[in-house]
Amino acid sequence: MCETITHRGPDGSGLHVEPSAVLGMRRLAVVDVAGGDQPVYSEDGAVVAVFNGEIYNFAELRAELLDRGHRLAASGDSECLVHLYEEYGDAFVHRLRGMFAFALWDGRRRRLLLARDRVGKKPLYWGMRSGSLRFASELKALIDDPRWRGEVDPVALHHYLTFQYVPAPWSIFEGIGKLPPGSTLVWQDGQVRVDRYWRLDATPRLGPVVAAEEAERLRELLLEATRLRMIGERPIGAFLSGGVDSSAVVAAMARQSPQPVRTFCVGFEETGFDEREHAREVAALYGTDHSELVLPDSPLDVLPTLAWHFDEPFADSSAIPTFLVAKMSSREVTVVLNGDGADEIFGGYRRYALLQRASRLWVPPTAAPVLDAAGRSLRSLSRRGSLLRRVGWGLELAGLPTADRYTRLMSYFTERQKREIYTPGQRGRVAGVRSGAIIERAFEESFAGCDLTRVMDVDVNTYLPGDLLVKVDLSTMANSLEARSPFLDHVLMEWAAGLPGELKIRGGTSKYLLKRALADWLPAHLLQRQKMGFGVPLASWLRTGLRPLAHDLLTDATARNRGIFDPRAVARLLSEHARGRDHSNRIWTLMQFELWHRTHLPARPTVRPVVDGQRRLRSM
Repeated sequence: MCETITHRGPDGSGLHVEPSAVLGMRRLAVVDVAGGDQPVYSEDGAVVAVFNGEIYNFAELRAELLDRGHRLAASGDSECLVHLYEEYGDAFVHRLRGMFAFALWDGRRRRLLLARDRVGKKPLYWGMRSGSLRFASELKALIDDPRWRGEVDPVALHHYLTFQYVPAPWSIFEGIGKLPPGSTLVWQDGQVRVDRYWRLDATPRLGPVVAAEEAERLRELLLEATRLRMIGERPIGAFLSGGVDSSAVVAAMARQSPQPVRTFCVGFEETGFDEREHAREVAALYGTDHSELVLPDSPLDVLPTLAWHFDEPFADSSAIPTFLVAKMSSREVTVVLNGDGADEIFGGYRRYALLQRASRLWVPPTAAPVLDAAGRSLRSLSRRGSLLRRVGWGLELAGLPTADRYTRLMSYFTERQKREIYTPGQRGRVAGVRSGAIIERAFEESFAGCDLTRVMDVDVNTYLPGDLLVKVDLSTMANSLEARSPFLDHVLMEWAAGLPGELKIRGGTSKYLLKRALADWLPAHLLQRQKMGFGVPLASWLRTGLRPLAHDLLTDATARNRGIFDPRAVARLLSEHARGRDHSNRIWTLMQFELWHRTHLPARPTVRPVVDGQRRLRSM
């Protein structure tokens, strides 16, 4: 949706919001379905707001506002925003418990306030041109304006190749940015100010910590966060992968739901990626109404749809199963809960243990380049999850500082690999730009007490909002489904952030405290099994069903004529991968950029692109 913000108050009095501002915010009605129309107004019409998301503590906020004499016309959460602003000014964002992006216009002061939730679950794009501010929840709404040329930002592309997503505050287009998580933007008198109002404080708590007491507190917080996210007037369910995190959420739901919980799982024919057996066990344990979907051998048909819905290039291949399980779930429910956030706040990723081990090593500076080369070679020749690949990572990381180790683990393309694949012109456009500087800054800003919790804090501020939350929000919203994440409740997160590292990873056990807290909820063998993740058999796909598409997309005249990537370097990647070296992540990153470019630029399609019988992309 894209519309000019020009409104009058509910009594017909004159209220004029800047006609140069463009709004593109869509909301799926879950609470106060009948009376939750937007925009919402203060009693005199001087303050008006539009809102995307959910405020989970709206009932207590409404009660407080009514006690203070405010008159609320509806019974939902949106209207609370304008009245809270009247009471507390910009600081009212601290009183919101939920996920949100909103715009609020103060007609008396001719002042616009934009805000995004603490962890960045809901998107918000903005840009300035000729003194006017434009903002939207979808990038499409901004570039639809012919005055915005929609040129690719070479720096944003440079960062995308490293991280598989475009990190805030950049967007893929020059002149348009993303408001960072936990931030507000104020526009007044043609001037813009962006402030960070929240950052997770990972400072270690003082005093003794008793594991049994902390486990009990964790159960209480998880139950509360889950209960708040079960509020609504629409059918609700849960994504259940069979891993610890989603199983914990389903267990918390089942303990508080009068009806069987509806659960949804996606699986693969390849056993190394399939967790359906574990999901079925949890579903049986809690008597859920369980549905499954098995992914096809090749995701060819869904790729154009993903390219349309993802307004920026996005190369996390788990977007495919996420989108498809969201599509399946939307046939039965309107809201789904998930386990997102547990890995980042309780220490679930394998990289945390790997970085912990690597930090104990000392390597002479002269040996570091040799180990790096040997490690990269081992990784490229090994299978995902194999011992050989872990050894390769260990060698590659041994001679690096912690921030550089983390950057290397998170990089699809290293700086050297980007220089090798760029054309000379593209190298010149990003000369002096280092994607690793984003990670270094996140490390410097962290107050965590040790390297382990600092790395987790960096994930909360980079990977979580840039990748995971984008993937889930866009995949669910595209299917008229709302995703809610109990582990990302900011009260739970703030409590967990102060826990010592030994309660997160202990003796090789990841998520130690979470697993201890769940000991009475889930079977021991499920808690103890190795984390599988939500990956897809990408390397195999790119040697079989997706191989012709990858070759066509990356080597035809359209791709070559962009002048961004060296055709010989691209052809070498494709050839080496076909012969057994694993370049799947880099090839996929290039493919997603090319798919995105053909979908959104230079012609802006009026319908979604489709795949024809020759497996080539076209627009109808």
